[in-house]
Amino acid sequence: MKFIDLFAGIGGFRFGMESAGHECVAFCEIDKFARASYKAIHNTEGEIELHDITQVTDDEIRAIGHVDAICGGFPCQAFSIAGHRRGFEDTRGTLFFEIARFAAILKPKYLFLENVKGLLNHDRGNTFEVILSALDELGYDVEWQVLNSKDFGVPQNRERVFIIGHFRGQRGRKVFPIGGKDEKSSAERLGINILGNTKNPNGTAQGTRDIVHDPEGIVGTLTASDYKEPKQVAIPNEIKKYGVLQPNFNQSGVVYETDGISPTIRTMQSGGLEPKIRVREATKQGYAEASVGDSVNLSHPNSKTRRGRVGEGIANTLVTGDSQGVVTPNFRIRKLTPRECWRLQGFPDWAFDKAQEVNSNSQLYKQAGNSVTVNVIKEIARYL
Repeated sequence: MKFIDLFAGIGGFRFGMESAGHECVAFCEIDKFARASYKAIHNTEGEIELHDITQVTDDEIRAIGHVDAICGGFPCQAFSIAGHRRGFEDTRGTLFFEIARFAAILKPKYLFLENVKGLLNHDRGNTFEVILSALDELGYDVEWQVLNSKDFGVPQNRERVFIIGHFRGQRGRKVFPIGGKDEKSSAERLGINILGNTKNPNGTAQGTRDIVHDPEGIVGTLTASDYKEPKQVAIPNEIKKYGVLQPNFNQSGVVYETDGISPTIRTMQSGGLEPKIRVREATKQGYAEASVGDSVNLSHPNSKTRRGRVGEGIANTLVTGDSQGVVTPNFRIRKLTPRECWRLQGFPDWAFDKAQEVNSNSQLYKQAGNSVTVNVIKEIARYL
């Protein structure tokens, strides 16, 4: 099956689609650094290369010829007139309109799209209703599902909505619902993941850049701005600059004060009880505990959303400007490397090595955060 790769980034969609036997014939990406990585990784010889999608003419789209699928993780801009329910007309001025424009001209059998989970309830659901209306007007029946990367073999807590459009009259088999291979085991790992704030012991910092992750667990959602403050993982031994304190294993149940991570640390010597960290809740809930191996959010320790606790063995969603952390027996912290971030999105090391030859670490962090998770795309692509 032939497909085009819109908002291509570093080729997460392409990796997943090609692994299922599909062929890319054209790609479009406005960012020159992402394009450099894309072309270093993928064999694009003979393919149509497009840059700014808003500058691509209708004639250039027609010149692509027959394709079976359009793929794209489109940026979710605000739909200023969402709710007027004018379908295709309501999407003008947004980048979703560009996908709709390609679909209107090429009429592929499938549309395969990705976006943040919040798209479903943006503007009280009006935005998504406008998107569905536009696709219906173009002749597409639509199905969708929210999937989490942690359920597909990568240690990252990343929820995204995936949308499949079936061109009416050529409809193939239904794709959703699907489940990840690791869904049961990841659910069993969920727990309280509260540690504190490495930069502000009072917990008043904004964002999630100060949380620390378990090196053997999962991390939070990767985002494009992780290059500013890469996510953190814990490694053995003590680092004074983070204000952390190695627990004393000689006395069971002793509570210790720390300088900058959390108000107290409680240790248990025996009986199978692991050292725990206790953080005072911002509400009247008292204290919450995190055990060794839990991944936590230090900036918003009380949050139950993507910025808060996830579970042992799982990273939180990599997000812009956030750092995350993990609890380990000795509580030393280090930043995630760009290579690790690419691995968290399902890219093989050889692909990272090629991208590293043409881009700086800051760009590599951005590109990982902006990408889709290859493993999820690969699983969905098997049904197309």
